Amino acid sequence: MLRIAVQSKGRLFDDTMNLLAEADIKISASKRTLLVQSANFPLEVLYLRDDDIPQSVANGVADLGVVGENEYVERCEDAEIVSRLGFSKCRLSLALPKDIDYHGLEWFEGKKIATSYPVILRRFLDEHHIHADIHVITGSVEISPGIGLADAIFDIVSSGSTLVSNNLREVAVVMKSEALLIANKGITAEKRKILQEMLFRFEAVRNAEDKKYVRMNAPKEHLQEIIQVLPGLKSPTIIPLADDAWCSVHAVLDQNRFWEIIGKLKELGAQGILVTPIEKMIL
Repeated sequence: MLRIAVQSKGRLFDDTMNLLAEADIKISASKRTLLVQSANFPLEVLYLRDDDIPQSVANGVADLGVVGENEYVERCEDAEIVSRLGFSKCRLSLALPKDIDYHGLEWFEGKKIATSYPVILRRFLDEHHIHADIHVITGSVEISPGIGLADAIFDIVSSGSTLVSNNLREVAVVMKSEALLIANKGITAEKRKILQEMLFRFEAVRNAEDKKYVRMNAPKEHLQEIIQVLPGLKSPTIIPLADDAWCSVHAVLDQNRFWEIIGKLKELGAQGILVTPIEKMIL
């Protein structure tokens, strides 16, 4: 039985539970229980604060953990990164009041910076030979300049709307972050086998993201041109039809090029184009 530590609430919790559900790993939605076992997979979920997850995994309280890269780097715990999960993306940035005339990192020399990530910030400042006073604060970092607690902040930025609402502007991105799957370095071979099965399912879910399965009737006289347009995984599937002048073509398309390709297919005479979402894709 694997034990995975998951953030108890927030965006990372939602994204993690969605991934488990898409991988057909059924977990009870109850938030009152700290430890919940899957109904159909040898996995139990331990709900923790995000900043407690790296230590819990490193110490063996949990075998695995889903944690933001920002927390993993900040805590400096001895756990291995198993996979980058591609969701809950954000960045850690320096920001200051909008009305300040800013020309470069040298502005921070001698300034007071409020943050919940002093380790990452100190490392960045040292790399750039900047001497600043780091003021550690938990929660509502963005209000610090407005109440005179600090000259600037170093904090998580997603959309940037929180900065705007506090009259701040982002001036330097220090690191980018996403959800990581981390593991205790001492997990047994039996548990690693379960982990590999879970990773296989996760990969099948991620392969299907932003993909569409497309079927169409295509005139054979333009078949080679249509095949050139389609960017299938290897090559599109061609199926003969009762009408010898036509065939059925099946392929997988990326969402970001979908309408561009569909337009070209119509120009080449494709008809009856049927588009369906892909739930999972095993390569």
